[in-house]
Amino acid sequence: MLQTPLTAALSALAPETPHPVGVSNDEFRAAMSRLAAGVVLVTAHDTDDGPRGEDVGMTATAFLSVSLDPPLVLISLRNGSRMDDLLAEQPLWAVSLLSESQRHIAGRFAMKGRISDRLLFEDIPYTRGETSGAPLVGGALATLECRTEQRVEAGDHTLAIGRVLTANLPSAEGGPLTYFRGRYRQLG
Repeated sequence: MLQTPLTAALSALAPETPHPVGVSNDEFRAAMSRLAAGVVLVTAHDTDDGPRGEDVGMTATAFLSVSLDPPLVLISLRNGSRMDDLLAEQPLWAVSLLSESQRHIAGRFAMKGRISDRLLFEDIPYTRGETSGAPLVGGALATLECRTEQRVEAGDHTLAIGRVLTANLPSAEGGPLTYFRGRYRQLG
């Protein structure tokens, strides 16, 4: 394989793990980090976790609109994650499109080896979705409540395609929180 400055720099950081077609994990990750993405908090309510249940949340950048008629969205879930396991059992979930002032929320729910979700939600203002029962983050640019229509296995992730059951615009203030080159950013 031809060594470019990018592949040389990545090779110095970590050994290459080539895929059958010749693109390493590091090369793919570096290329995809150049795609700016919106940041959302995906939430669901696990009613099986004790008498009151427990709220579950995860930060995601792989979220997109799929269809207008019917209204469908797609979220990518890491296989074996708590959210993937929960949505395999129950179909209702919500998405809060985070504003640029909500970087702390995105970071909190993206941590590896984090504390329990119950503690993560403790000081975040939210309302409970009437349809999904999931937390809808206060101050988000938009919130959606969804029901999974289809799950598609895709490599080390599962794509959950959800029908949008409710859509609200709780905050018109600020711009979106974005993720670019491995960091949370603001537009402009």
